[in-house]
Order: sequence, then structure tokens, then C-alpha cells
Amino acid sequence: MSRFADRSGSPTPLLAYSPWDALPVCLGLLHFAGVVALVLAAPHLSWPAFIGFGALYSLSIAWSVNSISHNLIHNPYFSSDVLNHLFSMLLSLTLGFSQVMYHYVHMRHHSGNMDRPDTEGNTVDFISIYKYGRDGKPENAFRYFLLSYFRDDPFAIYKAIKARQPIEARWAIAELVVVAAFYIGLAVWDWRAVLMLVPFYWLGHSLSAVNGYYEHYKANPDQPIAWGVSSYNKLYNWTWMNNGYHAEHHYRPKVHWTKMEELHRQIAEEQKKAGVRVIAWPHVLGFMAAAK
Repeated sequence: MSRFADRSGSPTPLLAYSPWDALPVCLGLLHFAGVVALVLAAPHLSWPAFIGFGALYSLSIAWSVNSISHNLIHNPYFSSDVLNHLFSMLLSLTLGFSQVMYHYVHMRHHSGNMDRPDTEGNTVDFISIYKYGRDGKPENAFRYFLLSYFRDDPFAIYKAIKARQPIEARWAIAELVVVAAFYIGLAVWDWRAVLMLVPFYWLGHSLSAVNGYYEHYKANPDQPIAWGVSSYNKLYNWTWMNNGYHAEHHYRPKVHWTKMEELHRQIAEEQKKAGVRVIAWPHVLGFMAAAK
């Protein structure tokens, strides 16, 4: 069974849920083009310019993972499974990792909702901020930022996918092979540029981890309506496709990204009673609000 099989919206000949999904699709294409352009332009850039573009590249990874890629998981963009898989492949190339594997890890995230470790120290959610914490408290944010990227176990993730969805496991292998071939090709073209991007690549995924950390820091993992932390910063939500509505998203994960503000209005009173945490900053800057 395909991970894109559940499309409960009103299909159109191309887009499965909303004409607005043309926006993340186009932005995904532009993001891929931007990565290629950065490698091609690298020999012609001064060091300050390369560092500046490298920082933008890092931020773009966190942005895409938490907006374009994230929304593809919950509400596949296309009516066609083939197009969804091809777009997943494109995102894998852009972000440098398999979107099939990300899908599995993210769905585990929603199963556990940043759960605390059991008596044996295990969590349902692979990326729970409590997994490596102490005394029932979240792990230190800086440590989570530094180490999250290195904690993934792609072999274990692949085995889990293969046991449940062997067709998707083959897609995961295909994505990994194509990603490897793509970056080897870029390295053949200009290995120095690819090598210089490596620390920015790590930084991008670490920023994505921090984004996830503050989407749940000081939330209530025992109360569904308060599983997440929300930010209603307008610029953030316009540019990150309503990722700020994170408490709402965890409460109703199948609600389309264009409907999050409406969902918030519907459950606002319940959220207040439950003490849902709201911060003024985008999640990636959540440390600015962490002490409050």
C-alpha cells in the first residue's frame, strides 16, 4: 500500500486537496534549482557571499522540511501516486535524505507526540525531546541541536518500513540511490563546493531539529489538545505554510495547511482551558521565548 493512498479530499485532475498546493509544489521546484545553482555558482562567489548563501541554504532546509515536505506527508499534493512519489524524489534530492524514511519517522512522531521514556528508556517518538532528558524533563536544547542529526538509524528505519510497506521500502532505496548519484555528480562537477556545503547541510538539519524542539518545549505530552506549542506570528505562518499552528496540527493532523487558522478559531476556547502554550517567535527562534 502506498503512503499516499489516503487522499480523502476532493480530487482534481492534478492537485488532490487544494489549488493552493501549487504554491508548495512550485517552491519545492525552486528550492531544488537553488541548491543546484549554489553549487554551480560557488567558484564565482567571494567567501563572505558563499557563507551568506550557505546560511540561507541551511535555513532553507529547515523551512522545506517543516513546510513543503511536512505537508506532503499529511495531505499529498497530487491526485496521482506517481506524481507524489516523483515530488518526494525531488525533495529527497533537495534535502539530501529519503522522504520515505522521513515519512516513517514523522508518523512515529505523531504516534508518540513527544512522549516520555518508558521504564526501559524507550519512546514511541524517535525524536522525542524527552528521550535523552533526565528526571522526566526535556533534553537540553543545545545538546538536542548538536546531536539530533547523528541519532538517526537509517538501517532500523528501513527494516521497519520494509516489514510494513515493502513497496515503500523499495521507494526508499530508490531515493537513497538517486540522492547518492546526484551528489556524487555534483561533487564530480565541483567537489570543493559540495565539501564546503557539508557543514551548512548539517546546520540546516540541526535547525530543523531545533524547530521541532520548540514546537513541543513546555507543551503537555499527556493532553492531546496541548501536545504542541503554537506561534501565530503572521510572517512565519505566511512563509512556512502555517507551521506555526502546531498545537492545532497535532490535535488534528489531517487538517490541510490552508485550514489551520480556521481550526484554531474553532478550538480556541478549549485550548485556553487546557493551557496551550503560545510563543510570539517562530519555532526556529523558540529559545527567545523559552524562559517565559
